[in-house]
Amino acid sequence: MDIKEIIETWEIHNRINLYLLKAIKDEHLSDLSASKGRNVGEQFGHMHNVRLMWLKAAMPDLLKGQSKIDNDTKITKKILSDELVRSSKAIVSLFQIGIEEGKIKGFKPHPLAFFGYLISHESHHRGQIMLTLKQSGHMVDQKTRYGLWEWGSR
Repeated sequence: MDIKEIIETWEIHNRINLYLLKAIKDEHLSDLSASKGRNVGEQFGHMHNVRLMWLKAAMPDLLKGQSKIDNDTKITKKILSDELVRSSKAIVSLFQIGIEEGKIKGFKPHPLAFFGYLISHESHHRGQIMLTLKQSGHMVDQKTRYGLWEWGSR
């Protein structure tokens, strides 16, 4: 597997996150699951913040220009989109350096497992977002639901 394919896969994954975010109405960012926890906007913010947590642990220099999404932040789609794009670029740099060095500081066993970990984590939260929207009566349209799986065109 080549580094370009890994980076391309991450970028597709991030575009899928943004594709879902774009399909959600602003007023539905505050939708909350029946089991409580984070609302829809906070789920997206959490994904971004976990990226920053790993950047801080593994390569703090990549945090330059990054902003954490705090609970005090008035969460909007624009803020979420801008921050997810920014943190995705920093994660790409972390992957590139980590793969070249053969390790991600603070993560075992290896950089490809770290890649899998991040995609699994964020995909879990995408599922939670979809469930929350469904429980709230604000399910995204069918085109978007299918579009989340169209990795060849995203």
